[in-house]
Amino acid sequence: MPFQHPEEIGYGYVIERYVTRKDSGRARYFDLKSGRILRPGWPHTERFTRHLIDDAATITDAELEALLGYEWRSRLTAGWLIGVGRRATFRKRIGDLLLASEFCFSGGAYCFALARFGTHADAEILTAYLDRYLPRTDLRYDQPAALGALLRLDAHLGTHHADRFTQPNGLWDGWVQALAHLQDSPEYIPAERHRWTDLQCGFAHGWTQP
Repeated sequence: MPFQHPEEIGYGYVIERYVTRKDSGRARYFDLKSGRILRPGWPHTERFTRHLIDDAATITDAELEALLGYEWRSRLTAGWLIGVGRRATFRKRIGDLLLASEFCFSGGAYCFALARFGTHADAEILTAYLDRYLPRTDLRYDQPAALGALLRLDAHLGTHHADRFTQPNGLWDGWVQALAHLQDSPEYIPAERHRWTDLQCGFAHGWTQP
C-alpha cells in the first residue's frame, strides 16, 4: 500500500491533534520516542499522560488507520495510542507493519502494543519478527523492543518463546556481537530489554484500568 498523507483521505487534522501536539513543550511523538515519559520526576507527566489516555479512548479506527498509513512519526504515535487503549482489533495491522519494517522507530511502538495486548497471538507475531530479523546481523531495526516484549509475554503467559533466541551463542548474542557498538552496552542484555518493556507497560497500566 502506498504511503498517504492523511490530508489525501480527509484526515489532515490528525497530525496536529495526535502527533505534534505539545503537552510538554515538545511534540508528542518526540516524548514517546525519547522515553522522557518514563523518567521519574518528569514535570509534564500528569498533563501528558491524561491527554494521551483521553486520545487513546476517543480516537476512531479511521483516524488510527490514517496515522498508520503515513510516515514513522504518525505510525509511532498510533502504535502508542493502540497500546494504551488496548485496541486489539489492530493486532494484525500492526503485526503486518512490524514484519514489513518499512520505517525506523515506529516498530518499537508496535512491540509495546503487542506487549499490552498480552496474548499468545501477540507472542507469535513477535517470535515471527525475531525469526526474520535477528539473523540479519547487518540491520538494526526493532529487535531489542521485540525481544523485550516477548520476554514480558513469556513471563505473563508462562511460555518460553524467547529461550531459543537468548540461549548462549544463540541468535540474540550473534546479532549483538555483529554490531560492535552494541557489544559492551548493558542496554542490550535481555533482562534490560525485559525491564524496559515492563516500564513502558507499567506506565500505561498505572494510568489506565487493568
